Amino acid sequence: MPPNTTASSGQQPGKSGRKKGRKARLLVLLVVLALIGGLVYGGYWTVSTVRASFPQTSGSLTLKGLSGPVEVRRDGQGVPHVYADSEEDLFMAQGFVQAQDRFYEMDVRRHLTAGRLSEMFGASQVGTDEFLRTLGWRRVAQQEYDKKLSASTKKYLQAYTKGVNAYLGDREGDELSLEYAALALTGDYTPEPWTPVDSVAWLKAMAWDLRGNMQDEIDRSLMTSRLDARQIADLYPGYPFERNRTIVQEGAYSQATGTWDQKATASQQATGNQQATGNQQATGNQEATGNQQGQGGAAGLPGVAAEDQAGLQSQLAGLYGALDELPTAVGVNGNGIGSNSWVIAGKHTVGGAPLLANDPHLSPALPSVWYQMGLHCRTVSESCRYDVSGYTFSGMPGVVIGHNAQIAWGMTNSGVDVSDLYLQKVTREGYQYDGKTVPFRSREETIKVAGGADKKIVVRETNNGPLLSDRDDELVQVGRKAGVKAAAPDRGDGYGVSLRWTALDPGTTMDAVFAINTARNWQEFRKAAQLFEVPSQNLVYADRKNIGYQLPGRIPVRAEGYDGALPAPGWDRAARWTGWIDQDELPFEFNPERGYIVTANQAVVDEDAYPYLLTGDWSYGARSQRINDLVKAKIEGGGKVSTEDMREMQTDSSSAIAKLLVPELLKIDPKDDDVRDAQELLESWDRTQTPDSAAAAYFNAVWRNILKLAFGNKLPKELRVEGQCLWVEPVNTTGPAEEADKVRECGRRSATQAQPDGGDRWFEVVRNLMEDEDSEWWTTGKSLNGREGAKNDRDKLLERAMVDARWELTAKLGKDMDSWSWGRLHTLYLKNQTLGTAGPGFLQHMLNRGPWELGGGESTVDATGWNAAGGYGVVWVPSMRMVVNLADLDKSKWINLTGASGHAYSSHYVDQTDAWAKGELYDWPFSAAAVKRVTEETLTLKP
Repeated sequence: MPPNTTASSGQQPGKSGRKKGRKARLLVLLVVLALIGGLVYGGYWTVSTVRASFPQTSGSLTLKGLSGPVEVRRDGQGVPHVYADSEEDLFMAQGFVQAQDRFYEMDVRRHLTAGRLSEMFGASQVGTDEFLRTLGWRRVAQQEYDKKLSASTKKYLQAYTKGVNAYLGDREGDELSLEYAALALTGDYTPEPWTPVDSVAWLKAMAWDLRGNMQDEIDRSLMTSRLDARQIADLYPGYPFERNRTIVQEGAYSQATGTWDQKATASQQATGNQQATGNQQATGNQEATGNQQGQGGAAGLPGVAAEDQAGLQSQLAGLYGALDELPTAVGVNGNGIGSNSWVIAGKHTVGGAPLLANDPHLSPALPSVWYQMGLHCRTVSESCRYDVSGYTFSGMPGVVIGHNAQIAWGMTNSGVDVSDLYLQKVTREGYQYDGKTVPFRSREETIKVAGGADKKIVVRETNNGPLLSDRDDELVQVGRKAGVKAAAPDRGDGYGVSLRWTALDPGTTMDAVFAINTARNWQEFRKAAQLFEVPSQNLVYADRKNIGYQLPGRIPVRAEGYDGALPAPGWDRAARWTGWIDQDELPFEFNPERGYIVTANQAVVDEDAYPYLLTGDWSYGARSQRINDLVKAKIEGGGKVSTEDMREMQTDSSSAIAKLLVPELLKIDPKDDDVRDAQELLESWDRTQTPDSAAAAYFNAVWRNILKLAFGNKLPKELRVEGQCLWVEPVNTTGPAEEADKVRECGRRSATQAQPDGGDRWFEVVRNLMEDEDSEWWTTGKSLNGREGAKNDRDKLLERAMVDARWELTAKLGKDMDSWSWGRLHTLYLKNQTLGTAGPGFLQHMLNRGPWELGGGESTVDATGWNAAGGYGVVWVPSMRMVVNLADLDKSKWINLTGASGHAYSSHYVDQTDAWAKGELYDWPFSAAAVKRVTEETLTLKP
């Protein structure tokens, strides 16, 4: 199976970044696992072998290349704080220490980003490597390193690389990790030396998972084959600007200056030839299709002739397979998840200085995608400027999220649309553009395969990016059958699909990481943010006196009539991107009058305040508005916000959709006494989803069944998981392996399709439909307008959902409702990447951990997400939580999902998870004195 830096939950068949066939993934690896089993049960694989890779964390070591001694102080959770006298020594030590704890993870990541997984895991990964080589992440990273990055950034990358390679030294096999001991049994794989580009390339994988609305583009496109524009609009409602606040609430685009002006009003915004304004966003009725609204026929792809619709629809359907083969890096392929971050001005806090909170929501991974670390120059000066602490990525120098001695910052995904799919007409000679045939830019790639022959592929690129459809056999065959009657060698002649994405252009995000780490004030922070090109993130800021927000990123401007909601015709010159939003035009806020800023993936600006289209696919604001309400209530009540208040807000599990639906559910008069008993659970329920709540369990089961009945079978067949896989039930993982595999497979497929996943888009869909009791969606049949189903009747469907939910929970949790709890349904399993996701149960037992019974849920602030099409198990989580106290940095708090170590039997493998599950935070020391107080082990690295 492919390596995966995220993990799906154990009982719940969540998204894991792979499609078919765990069993077909790595035949050679299964042989390895069998051999390991023989060794274990034969008594040859001893405890000493398992522990051989544990790092030295005390005493002293000699590290060639250091200019002076470096101290590595580790606290009770094994979190390292590094102290050095030069910047090069600091980053060299960072590379060494991260390799000590996480080198296997780093090695898998660089093979992922380079499209070289087959070198580690054999022939089953060739298809994945082909797609990754087509995207060319590593190639672009090399261009960044060669041509874009600053000299200082290169110096830090080279120092980090020296540290990693110093750790590798003569180590191999079980001296590096338990996983290498397994891989060694398949052949002679030996990790090669680290390079600076290995670090840069990881940013591309991160950007891929946070790329925006590509899946929505495909989903909407496939919907046009069956649904009309009005029906698509039902499923993609506009952002509720009147109900849920945007991030930026003060200021607007100034036509006079051509910049974002915090003092400007919406009436001053530029008009005329600028990009479509926000009132066209997220309506489902894009300009190209909106004129078909209400006609009752399928909408069709804009700009595509009727006779070509079927061929292109099939191409897009086939693209699902190619995309779903890719392992995810930090998220769930960009769908359904988000993050929270907010900052409160000192005038509203107990300490009189700002508080900043952040908790990015990502797929659960073991080890966690984050690595906590402090990087400290012993004496901060112009020659050694770093005194920073926070969350890093293993394999990359610097701190990604955290604080230094002067400022703190957090990030959430902005959701800004920086990628577009383009439909292409291809021939033997090239692709059609502006009435002419343009030759492809082509390159040959060689994929080396462990235990097999090399494979060569040809990557073809258009002026709108690489041709993704070359990498999927189904797409190739469909392309040949489509309307264009020419032939292309060994690939699809007719139609193809290409990708235009900002991350495929060399950029400067690596420079931004170091610039933010050393920024001392708002002006320096904003200057650093200009370098943060991809992915586009919401950046929140605080220093001891000020708070702020900046939207960074290289954001495209699209031609009039194209909003990125659907794939565009690549042959049409008018469909190309026309430029980039200037950095001075990007929205920001600094010390807003209200005294706080909240970002949780909601719309950045009001529809009337900005002339450029950022995206039509925002998160709909359920989480962000809850945070706004909590902060506002505390402030307006006359209270001052404390660090503990921020922690409690992070773990808030209030359900917005429950507040809407429960009053309606209580009006239903069930005929079944058992259903009426379940309904009574909701009467006194406070709408919070705690792990021990029986009412939360029942409500979420009702919600899942509402989605199933109203939408589950009514979408185009390409968007549905066929047959019984559409709505699968979690099974006990101790049961038959083939049954568990089947459920997980169905869940992966349903999680990646346009199924109602329970997220806040579906909250908004149902909220809008509640006002129309006779809507065509309120039927329990398999199609709209009552065909093949019962009469449209909202309350009948709600009652049916209540009945189905009662019997579903009876089957899962028992007839006695006193034994029900949300946590029993809503469980988290942590799975080790690669070897922890397949093979004999004994090895999974060694590498994996869980379950944990969690509260929270979809679109709550405590966002422990689950996929309604696959069950209730947890598929994304707050991957870390932090609260920075600018009044006293040593009173800040933090926690990670797992632990510092990637070694399965280390005491720091999952030592933070129990506290994380309870919503607790650990002390986060920063000053040298505070770090010294909590130090339990000290390692001195000597030149």
